[in-house]
Amino acid sequence: MIREHILYEDNHLIVLNKPSGEIVQGDKTGDMPFSDKVKAYIKDEYNKPGNVYLGVPHRLDRPTSGIVVFTKTSKALTRVNAIFKERKVKKVYWALVEKKPIPSLGKLENYLWKNEKRNKSFVVEPGKKGAVQAILSYQLMYSTKSYFLVEVQLHTGRHHQIRVQLSNRGWSIKGDVKYGAKRTNPDASISLHARYLELPHPTTGELLKITAPVPADVVWKEADKGVAKKKPRE
Repeated sequence: MIREHILYEDNHLIVLNKPSGEIVQGDKTGDMPFSDKVKAYIKDEYNKPGNVYLGVPHRLDRPTSGIVVFTKTSKALTRVNAIFKERKVKKVYWALVEKKPIPSLGKLENYLWKNEKRNKSFVVEPGKKGAVQAILSYQLMYSTKSYFLVEVQLHTGRHHQIRVQLSNRGWSIKGDVKYGAKRTNPDASISLHARYLELPHPTTGELLKITAPVPADVVWKEADKGVAKKKPRE
């Protein structure tokens, strides 16, 4: 199961295309986390005795799909944590939204405040206690009959940032009823996908460029093909 989701692997890193519905780390639900499944794969694949080490430098929301990075050594974890903290990473997401973004290209800058009890973030005035600045760039990539594929590049990494900032403009993500979508997706996912990641390798410094295929969903596949057709031929 895990093998088919691997996008990149070496002695230091393992990068996977996380399916929606998987929790990256354990939570109050008690469900088996994705990280434990990856550990089990490493133990079995390499016949490792005892406990398997796996570092978790970043996470994805449970209903979100796409790229998630794990480290196989504590040294790699320390370095990857620093890479993320120093924003030496390029993170690009794809989102299917219910309304056409106007303008079709732009930057969103808001202040967000997280309500811990509701596990939900809100756009607030800059002076509110606990508010943090959130910045992203977006571009409309393709339009299907009912949805619009938007590419988002994060400049900050805030709780539910893409979900709340797009929703605040009236562009709720397909399936994301928590942030204003009309209805849920049949599989309880939201149509937000961590599509592309660039980061320097923690030991070699080589720039890794990783792309995660979109989920096996009719709307996702249509949008993906549409974007591919629009790209200029090299």
